[in-house]
Amino acid sequence: MNTFPFRDHALPIPKRVDDLLGRLTFDEKIAMLHQYSPAVPRLGLAPFRTGSETLHGVGWLGMATVFPQAVGLGATWDEELVRLVAEATSVELRAFHHHRPPAIGSGANSLQAWAPVVNLLRDPRWGRNEEGYSEDPVHTARLGAAYCKGLAGDHPTYLRTAPVLKHFLAYNNEDDRCVTSSGVRPRVLQEYDLAAFRPIVASGLATGVMAAYNLVNGRPCHVSPLIETELRRWAPSQELFVVSDAEAPSNLVELEHYFDDHAESHAAALKAGIDSFTDHGEDSATPVGRLREALERGLIDEDDVDRAVRRQLSLRFRLGEFDEDLDPYASIGPEVIDCAQHRALALRAATESVVLLKNDGLLPLERAPRVVVIGPLADTLFEDWYSGTMPYQVSVAAGLDEALGKVIRVEGADRIALRSRSAGELVVDVVDWGGGAFTLRDATTGRYLSLQDDGSLAADREVIKSWFVNETFRLEPAGDGVVLRNVRTGLFAAADGRFTAETPADAERWERELLHDGTAEARAAAEAADIAIVVLGNHPLINGRETEDRRDIALPAGQEALLRAVAEVRPETVLVTMSSYPYALDWADEHLPAVVWTSHGGQETGRALAAVLLGAADPGGRLPQTWYRSAD
Repeated sequence: MNTFPFRDHALPIPKRVDDLLGRLTFDEKIAMLHQYSPAVPRLGLAPFRTGSETLHGVGWLGMATVFPQAVGLGATWDEELVRLVAEATSVELRAFHHHRPPAIGSGANSLQAWAPVVNLLRDPRWGRNEEGYSEDPVHTARLGAAYCKGLAGDHPTYLRTAPVLKHFLAYNNEDDRCVTSSGVRPRVLQEYDLAAFRPIVASGLATGVMAAYNLVNGRPCHVSPLIETELRRWAPSQELFVVSDAEAPSNLVELEHYFDDHAESHAAALKAGIDSFTDHGEDSATPVGRLREALERGLIDEDDVDRAVRRQLSLRFRLGEFDEDLDPYASIGPEVIDCAQHRALALRAATESVVLLKNDGLLPLERAPRVVVIGPLADTLFEDWYSGTMPYQVSVAAGLDEALGKVIRVEGADRIALRSRSAGELVVDVVDWGGGAFTLRDATTGRYLSLQDDGSLAADREVIKSWFVNETFRLEPAGDGVVLRNVRTGLFAAADGRFTAETPADAERWERELLHDGTAEARAAAEAADIAIVVLGNHPLINGRETEDRRDIALPAGQEALLRAVAEVRPETVLVTMSSYPYALDWADEHLPAVVWTSHGGQETGRALAAVLLGAADPGGRLPQTWYRSAD
């Protein structure tokens, strides 16, 4: 086995790929077109899987250093910093590859890094606004190139990880994203949308691209001629490895109805330049079966399969899979995950991303004042869908507490009792996230109420981080009480307490009693302090996220009311907006002396904001996209 030419590291990689490709049977090759490429024991090939999430740190694999969201990195305008963040991320991914069990399937965690996102932030209501760098193609391309460079490393032969650009092309909406078409004029296509991808691909820094869910000018991106006529035309070689987005190949028939059957659609995608099909999870039999049928019908031939497999093998050679003794990154150990150096970098990145939106002289704060920190984001940090698990959290209140000594912390949430004749009593803390969506936390345990599979409620979630968010509810007026409605399902709580009722008329009426006035507590605390710092914003899994666009750009009504109540009694109020996207802050701009923005900045957010607010660090961030005054 070790005498095969493809094992000879003295040969150029193209010759080694040719040798290995020639030794694979057709069945082995066609099986490699699925995301979960199986092992080939007779040749010593391990299983290979495309894709680990690495947008702002290693995601989905457990505890890892969490850096600011991409839009926050965009606000730094610092290419070298972005490169260092990517380098730290790729070093940690190498540790996960070697030393952690795979999150899904068999084999090792993938070294193909699905990042950066270089879609342009043309509309701040886009649900995935947090994933992009900027609305500007030049700025986006420069930071995207820096991130790719950091992921790939600088070895002349081997990659530390293999960066994949997302999502090609003109992807800017989540509602009906798989069936909507972006209408892009030729000049806009060349000077705006393609302009973000072109420099990165042409530089050779990106090893792959992921196609987008949407259509462009009526044609699905997964069968776009632009993959060959633009992407691969720019690439220094034809080895650019193009992967599908999850389930997108099936969408060509099932949602978009662009093809009559899956064999035809998969054949068209393969010929258009899709090299790997991320479809049906670990079930490779279904997508591979469709490709076999396409071959039998003469829609593809073995050359089409070979072309895609060659690109995968080229990538695997560059990742050092066949040269473990020579791989310069093979010795990276688990001690690098959340190491001191990466913690310091997380703090630097969070600090540099803070943007000063307004200051009438209140900032920097003196180190002596009595400070109260108020709001739903005052003493907690949130992870977004592509975050890793934060090893620790330094909230804004904790960061100021560390710098100043004891600060007062007030969430400002109302505590209410909900009583019904049949379902009993719930005592919960209520937080408004906008659009009528509220979270309800059990007053005793602090855990979120979550809708269970059987329609019942349980206070069993310490954090909200799942694809289907079952923890948001609407409290809709009904007579002299309210009815409870789950946001995701749209169903109401019925008389037995289960969310099975389809209309308000069939829903249980709940009596609502205010037990603790959060706004009154915040007002009193602000009145007794010298400075009030109000921390407002979004939860990254609620009202604007993958699959869900925002309806407007206003602050949640409850948060806006809390801010105004505090500012009424404490004119020395600083608004800290912590968000994945822009808000319209007209009232704050007119009435408050100081306004600051940060994205969800990761584990060191609180120390970063404390340094800026207290003058230990300059607020060097600059907005990477327009903040509009209204959705008009």
